[in-house]
Amino acid sequence: MKTIAFFNNKGGVGKTSLVYRLAWMYSDLGVSVVAADFDPQANLSAMFLDERTLISVLDEPDSARKTIYGALAPILEGTGDVADPHVEAIAPGLSLLIGDLALSSAEDEFSGQWPDCLDGRARAFRVLSGLWRILEKAVCATEANLVLVDVGPNLGPLNRAALVTAEAVVIPLAPDLYSLQGLRNLGPTLRTWRAGWKERLEKVPRSLEALSLPSGDMDPLGYVVLQHAVRLDRPVQAYSRWISRIPQEYSQSVLDKPITDGLETYLEDEPYCLATIKHYRSLMPLAQEAHKPIFRLRPADGAIGSHLAAVTNCYYDFRNLAQKIALRCDIALPYLDI
Repeated sequence: MKTIAFFNNKGGVGKTSLVYRLAWMYSDLGVSVVAADFDPQANLSAMFLDERTLISVLDEPDSARKTIYGALAPILEGTGDVADPHVEAIAPGLSLLIGDLALSSAEDEFSGQWPDCLDGRARAFRVLSGLWRILEKAVCATEANLVLVDVGPNLGPLNRAALVTAEAVVIPLAPDLYSLQGLRNLGPTLRTWRAGWKERLEKVPRSLEALSLPSGDMDPLGYVVLQHAVRLDRPVQAYSRWISRIPQEYSQSVLDKPITDGLETYLEDEPYCLATIKHYRSLMPLAQEAHKPIFRLRPADGAIGSHLAAVTNCYYDFRNLAQKIALRCDIALPYLDI
């Protein structure tokens, strides 16, 4: 399976909506995909599921919930290993691991077990690989070949455990000062977490040789610039000055490469820019009401007149992005040319 996390320690950059739409797009392109909601705010789950379903799930006792926390609870409580997760079927080829506010209570446990790995303690490895093994069980149950992971906007121990599950990382950005400053924290943190997990993998005790552990590669695939205004198909001036600085900041902070003169180019020419995605503000309420991604809206959902053209544009935006990510991760797209 391929596991891709979408991560930015700055909130409000459209990360969750990006995961949601890409999950639908990959399903449309013939890829069997699991969307994993590792953000305790559970916004991704709220996008996929109606309120009645969410209430019925979250009203259950913690250990009995059909959520990621319910599958993780036995190992956190010391009563067993991770349980088989409930995988919510959304559509053919698309499934969801439901998020849970209770997941935030695992922060202290993930924090405490991180240094214990260096002492070769078996429980530490079982806890820190818990999210990874839940993903494996979900993939086995659904025969999926792609996992898209949504995480919260912070640099805490829960996100560290979540990012350890990722072979690759996509960074959503907004064209503003705070996103640039966020890259300065995010890049070094990813490198520290990657190196820290590699060091811990050398300490795995022999008793756990058969335990499945993630590689923790966290390979940066690139970034997606979201929520920018456009005029005549170009970003408006208020945002363009921040957009022009993103390539240099990404190169220096995330890739740990020296700044190269001449990187201030259009993002379309920058190799690490996966896409620039419009906000599609006027279509968001329609999509939320219909519980669909924007590019699946139809006239019956209220997408009429000029909205239909925006729906088509959104479809091609996300198909092109899905194709670009798939190419970098060696993911086959069976229905791309259909």
